[in-house]
Amino acid sequence: MDLNTENKKKNKVLIIIPAYNEEQAIGAVLDKLAEPGISGFADVLVMNDASSDDTEGVVRGRGVRIVNHIYNLGYGSGLQLGYKYAYSHGYEYVIQMDADGQHDICNVPEIYKELMTPDEKGNCPDIVLGSRFTNGFKDYPTSFVKKIAYKLFGALIRMGTGKKITDPTTGLQGLSRKAFSYYMKYGHFDDKYPDANMLMQMLLLGFNVKEIHAVMHTRETGTSMHSGIIKPVIYMFRMSFSIIAVWIRISLYKEKI
Repeated sequence: MDLNTENKKKNKVLIIIPAYNEEQAIGAVLDKLAEPGISGFADVLVMNDASSDDTEGVVRGRGVRIVNHIYNLGYGSGLQLGYKYAYSHGYEYVIQMDADGQHDICNVPEIYKELMTPDEKGNCPDIVLGSRFTNGFKDYPTSFVKKIAYKLFGALIRMGTGKKITDPTTGLQGLSRKAFSYYMKYGHFDDKYPDANMLMQMLLLGFNVKEIHAVMHTRETGTSMHSGIIKPVIYMFRMSFSIIAVWIRISLYKEKI
């Protein structure tokens, strides 16, 4: 692991961006995050998962902190290492977003605002999800297979927890220190695909999860880790079994925080 630490922590929020071969897109994302509306309250950390392109050069050229994995560890492991960094450097909130430009920067202040807004009981959210599908699938085009997967995951979560989640695989999330402190511990986070299974876990454990509408765009460059036809199908079955396994572990074996 190689860490560029030119910038020191100055804000309460750390934006974590996992990246794998995103040299074509990540520069524009970082440029927007450097604008005063974001940089005034949030620092940025890029988790470069052993990219074979010039993702590292693009990030370093903008003076942004970067963690370089020597070997490809996977999406979940990159996020978990970012949580550990946030914890050890005293951040109060984490906002995680993708490097490919699909998550519009306008969502970041909204998620931060929501993390600090108490509900009618005076409790602030532990997790804020940025949803593509609060209006169904009208605002964001997606494939038939993925639509089935999203609906299936949402149904499993609702059956297991009673909570309706419209976008159970969103990578755009805000986390309180309580939430990312839990995620960073061994065995508390999926090292490959931390999506709907982690939401099932956190809801069953009593974490306060809230969903808000998010502005998102389709990918213009690079390749998604769920691209093609076969990968989404395999992912759908793997995630479904993982969601059920989480429910069994917590509901039947009474796992606690």
